[in-house]
Amino acid sequence: MTNQTDVLPADDLSRTATIVHADDPGLLHLGIGAGTYTVVISGDLTGGRYTMLDMFVPTGGPPPHRHDFEEIFHILEGELEITFRDEVHLVGPGQIINIPANAPHGFRVVSATPARFLCICLPSGQEEYFKLVGEVLPARTTPPTPPSPEVMTERRSIMLANAARFHSEFLPPRA
Repeated sequence: MTNQTDVLPADDLSRTATIVHADDPGLLHLGIGAGTYTVVISGDLTGGRYTMLDMFVPTGGPPPHRHDFEEIFHILEGELEITFRDEVHLVGPGQIINIPANAPHGFRVVSATPARFLCICLPSGQEEYFKLVGEVLPARTTPPTPPSPEVMTERRSIMLANAARFHSEFLPPRA
């Protein structure tokens, strides 16, 4: 019989347990579209294994897209319509959906109230992409500044220019 300690690597003592609250001071809050994305646990804290975002989205959602990392949404408040491949799913509080890597998907808020959900990206890296295109905000529920047409054009340009670097692809809207 093999001893488990022979097959498991040693404990990495350079890593520590991470305990945070989504409203802790010092967390990074980014305005992305109409939403505020809080980087709750960054890849720096997980050795690049995953990132966790607390997403507060009052309306809308991203255009159809795909990327080479897994994405898990745990809905806390509100309802999302998630399009996965060509299937539409309505998900609400308490529900969790896993989006496999490389699968086309998108979401939009369909509830009368804002949606709040946790998003886990495996491996990490998506938070770095959001830092390039997001507006730094003071708190988790602070709404982003409505962008001027010039700012929208600039952000869209940054997103498209960096999509391949972050292993993402934007897709045409659903018909």
